[in-house]
Amino acid sequence: MEPPRHGEESSSDALAASHTPEAIRARLRAGPRYSYLRDFVYGAVDGTITTFAVVAGIAGAGLTDGVVVVLGLASLVADGLSMAASNFLGARAEAELRERARHTEVAHVELHPRGEREEIRQIFEGKGFSGDALDRAVEIITADRERWIQTMLVEEFGLSPVGPSPWRAGIATFAAFLGAGVLPLLAYLWNVVAAGSVGRPFLWSALLAGLGFFGVGALKGRFVQRSGWLAGLETLAIGGLAAAVAYGIGAGLEGLARAF
Repeated sequence: MEPPRHGEESSSDALAASHTPEAIRARLRAGPRYSYLRDFVYGAVDGTITTFAVVAGIAGAGLTDGVVVVLGLASLVADGLSMAASNFLGARAEAELRERARHTEVAHVELHPRGEREEIRQIFEGKGFSGDALDRAVEIITADRERWIQTMLVEEFGLSPVGPSPWRAGIATFAAFLGAGVLPLLAYLWNVVAAGSVGRPFLWSALLAGLGFFGVGALKGRFVQRSGWLAGLETLAIGGLAAAVAYGIGAGLEGLARAF
């Protein structure tokens, strides 16, 4: 058998260090944390597709680069704010749902504890507990009201004990939307600043949009421990297809408008 390589040894040492009793205790005491990766990817991909579709429609109409920039930036900011507001309200609704479910469980535990204990019993019975082990599990869970309620929220309602901050979710979406969504506009922005020094700006817009898709996917791959190349190509394929469909719809509507 081959000896472990240096990188494998470092990874194994780090894994062992993170699983000492002290490290585990500190990690569990800190509690779970919500990841805003979904909000970032959601905003970045949507921002790129939306802005590219706007650029494609305006450029296809033969308007000047300045018009593309003005309308593109206006759409970028407006749609970014709309996305951020929607994500904020969605995260807030999720928090309100969690709080309402919590109040319901508190009332049920106070008014009908026997029935709630039976629910705990059946939940853990479904997990494979039986006999004395099942009785002991029910006794331990229901001995602490907060633990009892949290267990019911997770097992009965399927609610995560930790949700996103509505403000952070909205800001993450807005920042990603602006940061990635501005890429399809860069060639037109440069043409306005440098007086038409970029030839075929729409081609550059498409290339930069593709670069944005790939970059978002590669960054996501790093966080989820996937190959950056594979994750980047996956996001490029999905985002590129969506952008192509948006471009096709815009071109079809433009032809329809000219017919009238």
